[in-house]
Amino acid sequence: MSASATSSISQYAKYNNRVTKNRATSESDFVRYSLIAITLLFLSLFLFAPLAAVFTEALRKGIGPYYAALSEPDAISAMNLTLIAAGISLPLNMVFGVSAAWAIAKFEFKGKSILITLIDLPFAVSPVIAGLIYVLIFGMQGWVGVWLSDNEFKVIFAIPSIVLATTFVTFPFVARELIPLMQAQGKEEEEAALVLGASGWQMFWRVTLPNIKWGLLYGVILSNARAMGEFGAVSVVSGHIRGLTNTLPLHVEILYNEYNYVAAFAVASILALLALVTLALKTYVEWQADRNATNIENEIQENLKDSKP
Repeated sequence: MSASATSSISQYAKYNNRVTKNRATSESDFVRYSLIAITLLFLSLFLFAPLAAVFTEALRKGIGPYYAALSEPDAISAMNLTLIAAGISLPLNMVFGVSAAWAIAKFEFKGKSILITLIDLPFAVSPVIAGLIYVLIFGMQGWVGVWLSDNEFKVIFAIPSIVLATTFVTFPFVARELIPLMQAQGKEEEEAALVLGASGWQMFWRVTLPNIKWGLLYGVILSNARAMGEFGAVSVVSGHIRGLTNTLPLHVEILYNEYNYVAAFAVASILALLALVTLALKTYVEWQADRNATNIENEIQENLKDSKP
């Protein structure tokens, strides 16, 4: 083939790639601005306006009533119970999430697809149904309710049931974040560590955990956000006992039903602030993970350049 023909084919290929890229990634100004306007309108209606309404209503009568609503004994008890439920469920979710992700990503075994399906179960089952299941198991008319009552151990309408319900609805988040991450990383580094004489725990703490730490933190943040705001399952198993088994979302519902709107929105503002903090942490973790990935890629490229003669 002549040099002129080769040059023509190369120029045509560059033109074709440029045209395809422009068609795929560029639109007219009208289309772009219309999409931006629709996005901003949607966010304003369903995010910014409700968020502003929460804080506006909470502070409608001033700082005094706002502080009084948050310092009320029932509100403090609801905050403490919410923190207790999240504080117990998060470590359990971390242990389960890391273990399940490790098993699924690193090993092949029978029933692997069933395990993945079971991990996704809380996404498919209504939280109300999950709470009802716990009532049918641990309630007075349940499978072990009589035995628990005879041994003076209370689960339903007490803190244990709230922890169980919270753990159930939040346990997929850590596992679901780690499974694709650990599958993408492969198991070569772990195998190399074992060949070099590392024990199982040394391999985990020095090889596996540093590689998954940002994905693990991301899953914990999402799990914590769901734990703080869970309503359906906790509502079924809590019994709505003021000062004892009410979490923050349940306390908001009670105050609102009593037409105590300022106090209801004041407590709701705490949940809104927790959501904003969670969003900020989530953004930071994503940025840090992207930064680490970019640094690793740059180091690999530099090592490749240095290895060339």
